[in-house]
Amino acid sequence: MPGDRLMDLARVLRSKNSGPFEITFDVIFDDDAVYERVKGSQALHTARMAELFGVPVDDVIVCMFFDPARAFKLTLKRGWAQGSVGERDTFGAQQHAPLLELMIP
Repeated sequence: MPGDRLMDLARVLRSKNSGPFEITFDVIFDDDAVYERVKGSQALHTARMAELFGVPVDDVIVCMFFDPARAFKLTLKRGWAQGSVGERDTFGAQQHAPLLELMIP
């Protein structure tokens, strides 16, 4: 069973700064059944998120579902400080790409 891409299931899929040393990701759903499907799939767990973003598991600060908002929240330590020399994405708005193609069974 191949499943569906996360980007096709979520209403909102974004990344943004969560301070100068963290980046946060929001995945928000507009349908209860889809939200419960993604939550029940176990596809968005700490070890998988660390693997997907190429970081140690210890760099995953938050990895949780938030039922009242039908949302998934992920916060990672940034690999670089916001605004540091060579900064590539000061707002953190382009870091969610690895989540787009994640397959949900």
